[in-house]
Amino acid sequence: MRRTPLALTLPAGLAVLFLLLPLSGVLARTPWSTLPSRLGSTEVRSALTLSLTVSGWALLLSLCLGVPLAWLLARTDFPGKAWVRCLVMLPMVLPPTVAGVALLQGYGRRGIAGGWLASLGITLPFSTAGAVVAATFVAMPFLVVSLEGALAGLDVRHEEAAASLGAAPLRVFATVTLPMVAPGLVAGAALCWARALGEFGATITFAGNLPEVTQTLPLQVYLLLQDDPAGATAVSLLLLVIASGVLVSLRGRWLGAAAADGAQPPQATSAGPAPGQGWCGWDASRAEGACPETAPHPAPADPLQATLTGAVNATLDIPAGTTVALVGPNGAGKTTLLRALLGITQRATATHLRLGETDPTTPAHRRRIAWVPQDGALFPHLTALANTAYGLRAQGVPRAEARRQAQQWLDRLGIGDLAHRRPKALSGGQAQRVALARALAARPRLLLLDEPLAALDQSTRARVRHTLRTHLAGFPGVCLLVTHDPVEALSLADRVLVLEDGHTVQDATPAELGHRPRTPWTARMLGRNALTGKVTSDRTLLLDDGTEITAADPLPPGTDTALAVIAPEAVTLHTTAPEPAATRNVWPGTVRELTAQGGRLQALISGPPQLTAELSPAMAAGLALAEGTRVWSSIEAAQVTLVAR
Repeated sequence: MRRTPLALTLPAGLAVLFLLLPLSGVLARTPWSTLPSRLGSTEVRSALTLSLTVSGWALLLSLCLGVPLAWLLARTDFPGKAWVRCLVMLPMVLPPTVAGVALLQGYGRRGIAGGWLASLGITLPFSTAGAVVAATFVAMPFLVVSLEGALAGLDVRHEEAAASLGAAPLRVFATVTLPMVAPGLVAGAALCWARALGEFGATITFAGNLPEVTQTLPLQVYLLLQDDPAGATAVSLLLLVIASGVLVSLRGRWLGAAAADGAQPPQATSAGPAPGQGWCGWDASRAEGACPETAPHPAPADPLQATLTGAVNATLDIPAGTTVALVGPNGAGKTTLLRALLGITQRATATHLRLGETDPTTPAHRRRIAWVPQDGALFPHLTALANTAYGLRAQGVPRAEARRQAQQWLDRLGIGDLAHRRPKALSGGQAQRVALARALAARPRLLLLDEPLAALDQSTRARVRHTLRTHLAGFPGVCLLVTHDPVEALSLADRVLVLEDGHTVQDATPAELGHRPRTPWTARMLGRNALTGKVTSDRTLLLDDGTEITAADPLPPGTDTALAVIAPEAVTLHTTAPEPAATRNVWPGTVRELTAQGGRLQALISGPPQLTAELSPAMAAGLALAEGTRVWSSIEAAQVTLVAR
């Protein structure tokens, strides 16, 4: 182990001793022989009962007021938010007697609100209700601060996914937000209750010290110190035990005991079904009829028409039953477009939206637009079956019927045997299929998939892609799929929409996109060489690097700039200069990098122009290619596609 510096160890040890000595004194001076009789006296039992009553009501009041306040501070931005947060934390640092004086000036008989309270027949000072108010004033900040931190650390995508499944805001809060922040809520509530139980200064200043009315245990200790120090120590021991019990109960959150949560369920490692089972809709060996052939309740078949402005400027007109892949470089606005359709972002707005009965004024939870984010955003506190049934329950479907339909969807995607597992016990592929089942079970008008396969390994991705293609083919509505993978775009989509800098640059079928990409990024995404330049004749470009390239097919008249698209396999490499020809483009260069791509090699050639060539390992060996080798690149004019820009 690394040696700890003495300059740090010594002060740390003194700090522990400084804290431990007074507490040890309580234990040492406790009258153990008379402890039962002292704690069982009428005065102590009355004070304990009153303390539990006051702290219980203070906790309830703190929950009713503090939970919404914590959510507001964590989830919204509003003028004066910093001042509100400061106001919440102020009772934590105020001297308790100052807090009591402040309460008198606010809620006392002559306080700001005293006259109004008196008109309602309410008198707070020197009453049990006043003790509750004093305890709440000093204890509620502990709940708010703890819960706000938990809410701030919660991924909002879970709440957004719940809204996209049809859950109203209060339902999202009750069924998703609160369960997911339950540890923070419990910790804050326990600390709040413990602080209320031990409150002294604000209580005695605002509510007084009246037996059986406001005389709580801390006030009882104060009185006993004057006449019976041993009795005060005995009651102090009781409060010390209660406070220690609260800390022990929160050991996993506040004392760093990582093992407090217990053992986690084993992680599944396979994306496929259990042994002996196949994939519904894929494995022909599976018994006929084992999986439903049609959806339990198909989604509506509505076309999508939308105009988006802001960070994304695009117009969508997509017929029902169409899958559109959204591709583009990072920051192009793909995810922003999806979020604008959902109505959960301020960066872009769907100024015109027609999707069945949905229009731009429809709240997000009523749009019937299901969203599957990149990580699936499964609710960790629910099983796969409950996750899948969530949208149906939010739409008012009875629990039994919702679970029946959810089980059918899980069976249809080949994961019915995983219905009672929680997300932590699912592999990446299984979790993605549960997320897809949850979205489809909600019967959406529009299905949004945000890189659903990005987090999977290559073998898992291929299997899940096949399953996804099978079920998208039967989806009657519109599906928008964000991806960076050209294989996904070309194999899953009926159309491909290319976004760059928030604007649509191409909207084409996969075949057209593969043959004539309009931008360098699109061409490179498809694995092509892309060279831009000015048109010098109907078949010739002067490239930006000063070289010329010739194609066989002419450009349309009036074209000023164009893109030359060349497949890597069309680039031939030579170690000596080839014979010149009118239909051949030849440039010298140097091999800068060699990489393996499956069973082929790709050579990056520095020019100008810079090209990527693809060749077999045998050809590379025959040319004795290595990094730094001098080569000539030749491309037949017929292999060059010119695309007007």
